Amino acid sequence: MQDSTIWVGLDVHKDSITAAILKDGDSHAEVIRMSSDLNKVRRLFRRLSVDGPIRSCYEASGSGFVLHRALTDHGYSCEVVAPSLIPRKPGDRRKTDKIDAIQLAKLLRSGHLTPVEIPSEEQEAVRGIVRYRAVLKQEAKRAKHRICGFLLRQGLTFDGSKSNWTKKHRIWIAQMRRELEGPAQLCLSMELEHLEYLESQLNSLDTEIERESRCEPYRKTVEALQCLRGVKTLTAMTLATEIGDIARFRSPRALMAWVGLVPSERSSGDRERRGPITKAGNSEVRRVLIEAGWNNRHQGGADLVLKRRRQGQDPAAVAIAVKAQHRLSKKFRRLWERKHPNVAVVAVARELTGFVWAIMNTAPQQ
Repeated sequence: MQDSTIWVGLDVHKDSITAAILKDGDSHAEVIRMSSDLNKVRRLFRRLSVDGPIRSCYEASGSGFVLHRALTDHGYSCEVVAPSLIPRKPGDRRKTDKIDAIQLAKLLRSGHLTPVEIPSEEQEAVRGIVRYRAVLKQEAKRAKHRICGFLLRQGLTFDGSKSNWTKKHRIWIAQMRRELEGPAQLCLSMELEHLEYLESQLNSLDTEIERESRCEPYRKTVEALQCLRGVKTLTAMTLATEIGDIARFRSPRALMAWVGLVPSERSSGDRERRGPITKAGNSEVRRVLIEAGWNNRHQGGADLVLKRRRQGQDPAAVAIAVKAQHRLSKKFRRLWERKHPNVAVVAVARELTGFVWAIMNTAPQQ
C-alpha cells in the first residue's frame, strides 16, 4: 500500500517557524512550533518522511527563499506561495501563526495555492543590485528636496534656469555653501556631502549593472529589449531579472496581469463594471514599463541612438520594436486627446508589455 502524502504548512518568521502537519484524510492538524534554526526543520522533515512523501509550503515574505533552498537541497518538496492569492474568508477576523499554518496545509492539500517563481541565487543577487539602485535613486531625490527646502527657508531661491540640479544650479548651491555661516553652513555642507555619497554609489551600481548586462544569461535578452524605444540598460535589466523565465507566461495577457496593468472588474449579470488597474504583482516591472511608456508620446521615428542599438540584433526583435514604436506613439496621441495623460501612459505601458513578451520570446535567457 502506498504511503499517504504528508502536507506541511509553514508559518515562517525571523525567530520562529510554526509547522502544521496534515495527512490525507485527516481533519485535524498536528502543530509544532520551533525556532528558525534550519537544522531543526530538517530533523522534523526527516522524521516525517518515514511515514510518506512530504509536500510543504510557506508564504513569500522578507524571509526570502533560504528555507525553500535548504529543504529542496535535501530532496523535500517545498513551495513558496503568493500571499495575495491565498483564499481568505471575508468574515474571518482571527489570525495567529497556528491558524495561518493550518490554513496553508489545508489549502496546499486542496490545490488552492499559487506558487511563485523561485529565482536562482545568482539571479536573486543581480536583482538585488537593480532594486537597490532604485532605492538609492529615491534617497538621492529626497536629499535634493531637503537641500532645496533648506535653502528656501534661508530665503535663498535660484532663478538662473527653469530646472533645478542643472550645472548652473549646482554652481549656485556651491556658492551658497561658501557664503553661509555657522550652523546653516554646517547643515548645507552635510546634506551636500550626503548627496555626493549617494551619487557616487549610484555611479558604482550603474557600472556594475552595465557589466552584468554584458554577461550571460542576460546579454541577449538585454540587447533585444533595448531595441524598444524607452528601454535602455537599466530598464532592460529590471525586466530581465524580475521576469526571469518568460516561458512561464503563456500569453502577453498573462504577463500584463502579473505586472498589474490590466483593469480591475466587478461585473455581474448583464452589467459590466471595470475600474482602475489592479496594481497586483510586480511593482518594479510596472514602474519601469510606465516610465518607458512616456517615451512613446512623440512621433514614431527612430533616433540615431536607437538605430545604433538595433544594429546587429535579431531581425525578428527589430521588427517587433519598429512595430511597437509606431503603434504605441499613435495610441498615445489618440488617447491624449480624450483622456488624462496618466491614463494614456498606463494604456500604452500595458500594450508595451505585450511587445516585451514577444521580444523576450525571441531571445530567451540561457
